[in-house]
Amino acid sequence: MKVNHLYEEALQHVKRSSCPSELKIVDMKVCDLEPPFSATIIKLITNQGLEGYGQVREGGSRVYALMLKRLLLGENPCNVDKLFRRIKQFGYHSHQGGGVSGVEMALWDLAGKAYGVPVYQMLGGQFRDKIRVYCDTDIDGKPDGKKMGEVLKERIRTRGYTIMKMDLSITELLCDVEGALTYPTGELKEYMESLHGAFSYHGVPAYDPKLSKEEQLQAYARRNNLMKRDDIPGPSRGIHITELGLDILEQYVKDVRDVVGYEIPIAVDHFGPIGVGDCIRLGNRLEKYNLAWLEDMVPWMMTDQLAEISRNVRTPLCTGEDIYLKENFKPLLEKRAVSIIHPDIASVGGLLEMKKVGDLAQEYGVPMAIHMNETPICAMAAMQVAAATENFFAQEFHHNDYPFWSDFVITRDNPIIQDGHIRVPDDPGLGILGLNDEVLAEHLHVVNKDKVWHDTDEWDDWYAFDRLWL
Repeated sequence: MKVNHLYEEALQHVKRSSCPSELKIVDMKVCDLEPPFSATIIKLITNQGLEGYGQVREGGSRVYALMLKRLLLGENPCNVDKLFRRIKQFGYHSHQGGGVSGVEMALWDLAGKAYGVPVYQMLGGQFRDKIRVYCDTDIDGKPDGKKMGEVLKERIRTRGYTIMKMDLSITELLCDVEGALTYPTGELKEYMESLHGAFSYHGVPAYDPKLSKEEQLQAYARRNNLMKRDDIPGPSRGIHITELGLDILEQYVKDVRDVVGYEIPIAVDHFGPIGVGDCIRLGNRLEKYNLAWLEDMVPWMMTDQLAEISRNVRTPLCTGEDIYLKENFKPLLEKRAVSIIHPDIASVGGLLEMKKVGDLAQEYGVPMAIHMNETPICAMAAMQVAAATENFFAQEFHHNDYPFWSDFVITRDNPIIQDGHIRVPDDPGLGILGLNDEVLAEHLHVVNKDKVWHDTDEWDDWYAFDRLWL
């Protein structure tokens, strides 16, 4: 065979981290982290020593990813879209999209490493070299507007954030105030108990590292029983805010603005189980405080209700963190139900799907913010999309109070977020050079503390007739 010398010479000037055409997935390993991360990290291992990293969305089951392993073994991870189309039927909205999304992240990481380029380059190239971060903020103890304002102001001053977010929840601000809410007898108690099943900060511990493994499993069983109750959408519960309740919520926001001022955008989230009318009344009360957006006022799938709120409230509406796949965002955009679209990289289906969502939203003149309550793996994956999407606005950060957050991964910059931004690296893949097993070992989930990485051999070859058509 005649040797193509020009081809051989050209290869000397091409960065080749591997031989991409011969790359194969040979294994998957998982690592389970404790709350507040409550996340399963995925590691896809190849025949050439390259590793790709992904993450199941916080609170989602590791099974959502493990069940996909049989469909990946022996496949070339560079065929990202082909493999995504094979596995996407096994995802769904909210945290159930975390398995498909996490695997898709790891595939892109491997593809970028195989070809020696950052993923944003594979998504079409770079619109920006740094990613604006908005800081979601909780405070300990009873909610207080002036205290919240001081916390926000301190984070702006010390960390350089240029946009902030806070909660404005009837469950935290109004439930204990006589005359602030009207509701059917027992309805509020039932809602709060179902909430206790999901979140530790509402009274029932979701996780306690001091418990033994057996005690923790018993605690999970109790929580599961609480969460088995019907997940009734908020507007159907018949809970309404009185004028007194509206006064309290408005005063809370006013107190925050009095401390922080009006130059920094502040978004508001977690309103609680209220209906369309109350959303409009509250939105009109808050208009004078110039908020960045009102997030998830009613569940995202209630498109017509969101559109009605949007027509009657001047402050922008935002939703999307629990939506799986691009096509499910389209009704919100067609009906002008939102002013900001808000996908989560670990629910939407991964990087390419989020890129498609951003481009779709741009056709309707709607910017994209990115929801983010996960580990640095998801943050770096979302950053790649943000760099490659023209109408990107800001990416969330929910772990400001955990200084070790950046240490889970090995990246060019540590901390990853500096002066309120993530600098876009030119390192291949997601921009993560490796994982820090020593730091991971310090934050393992109590039910899987025996080792950092767990084998998944039992998921290699189980059979299921999962064809969608014949």
